[in-house]
Amino acid sequence: MYCQHLRRAFLNSTRTGAAADSRRRFLPRNFSDSLPKEESIMVGESEKTEITRVLFCGPYFPASHNYTRDYLAKYPFIQVDDVPLSEVPDVIANYHLCVVKNMRLDSNVLSRANRMKLVMQYGVGLEGVDIDAATKCGIKVARIPSDVTGNATSCAEMSIYLMLGLLRKQHELETAVQQKKLGEPIGDTLFGKTVFILGYGNIGIELAKRLKPFGVRIIATKRSWALHSNGNSAPPQGGIVHDLVDEKGSHEEIHEFAGKADIVVCCLCMNKETVGIVNNLFVSSMRKGSLLLNIARGGLLDYSAVFDHLKSGHLGGLGIDVAWTEPFDPNDPILKLNNVIITPHVAGVTEHSYRSMAKVVGDVALQLHAGDPLTGIECVN
Repeated sequence: MYCQHLRRAFLNSTRTGAAADSRRRFLPRNFSDSLPKEESIMVGESEKTEITRVLFCGPYFPASHNYTRDYLAKYPFIQVDDVPLSEVPDVIANYHLCVVKNMRLDSNVLSRANRMKLVMQYGVGLEGVDIDAATKCGIKVARIPSDVTGNATSCAEMSIYLMLGLLRKQHELETAVQQKKLGEPIGDTLFGKTVFILGYGNIGIELAKRLKPFGVRIIATKRSWALHSNGNSAPPQGGIVHDLVDEKGSHEEIHEFAGKADIVVCCLCMNKETVGIVNNLFVSSMRKGSLLLNIARGGLLDYSAVFDHLKSGHLGGLGIDVAWTEPFDPNDPILKLNNVIITPHVAGVTEHSYRSMAKVVGDVALQLHAGDPLTGIECVN
């Protein structure tokens, strides 16, 4: 019933959605006016409001549901549950708001969500959600913009951590300590390096701001820069001066830029166009001995291409916070290489970013409950 009601409510917007499916826009101020209000039950002379239920999918990234639950603790009419991934299809019909995390919400699962009003990510990545199916069921899909929660900042700092770990040969340092050695191995500095930011979005901008004081040369590519005859004349975005970037290019120039850099950092969103974008051609275009980092999505990298170039010595090192399969296989042979640093998808997992995003999710739950306009999120359908 909810699905049919919502489909009628959003019919006009979905008819024009062919051109808007891939466009981002903030939720209209009157979005919640089209959502069904929570029913109330009269108990004697008092009014008892129904519970608004929030579903967090799966056990991973536990601080997401724990911090949200903490934020909403004083609101007994909001219920926050974390449910094993295998049980989500069986219980999703009971919930009004779903935080997807690393769950895949396909048309089969979404068709059961007959009370669902909103599916959102605790962050930005929505590649696991069938947005078309959600739209057909009248379910809105949204992300939390990374530039206002500290998520982009946290990811940018993690990138620098991985860079320094590779340049200073973290694994060899640990071995030297165990072997009671002093003054070795010889590391390298960020100073004087050329860093290629592949995807100059929110994370890329925050990374450039933090890299500049290290004395590096920054080059970057961004799809929208193809709209300008000269990428270097691209206008400022979001108040950030693009002069942070020494050389700008379009998406068509990524292989050329890869050959100019000592360090390549993947900051792209993952979609049909970017899956496996760091393939054999890309990696072979990189300078011999250069470093490759990925703090975006594991699927951006072609595993075989990266592994083969590491073994051959063409790649000087790999630093990733995201992997091809997650959780990462601890027996993966790539971990046997000394010049590989892998962290467990924690680039954006900091007190600052997670407390901020918990507030966004909590506020959205309260707004849904009250039928108020939704704020702090970015709708994608």
